[in-house]
Amino acid sequence: MPSGLAVSVSSQVEWRFHAVLGFVLLLNTLITKISFSQPWGSETFTLGVLGMAGLFLLYVAWYRFTFDRKGLVPWLDQWDNPAKSSKKEFTVSLFVIIMAYFIGQYNFPLPNPTALILLLIGLLMLIHSIYVILSIGILADD
Repeated sequence: MPSGLAVSVSSQVEWRFHAVLGFVLLLNTLITKISFSQPWGSETFTLGVLGMAGLFLLYVAWYRFTFDRKGLVPWLDQWDNPAKSSKKEFTVSLFVIIMAYFIGQYNFPLPNPTALILLLIGLLMLIHSIYVILSIGILADD
């Protein structure tokens, strides 16, 4: 193996560990529901915390895979086409908000706070997409 190839492979940010652990925690929350009551005295609350940790780890894995760097916030200079991506993010955020509404209105076999968490994620995506649209539009430094 050429030395240049070994350097480029080793310089990539590791995302697989976060993805696997996130999927395991999320699947445990939705399917197997293995939990413990400590430290809060509630198994369901602990299960929810484990599920949220799983979602967070999946987000970190996505960020590292997409941008090939450590971090949590996607800066505008990391995007290839901010105008197109922000419109896609805006559309997906509306879909997530609508999905949260339907999950909250109808009794799906999901934990009760699922709609609230989806609404939070959808609103954060909506705020971020509006920020990007404004930053490349009327608030640009041209």
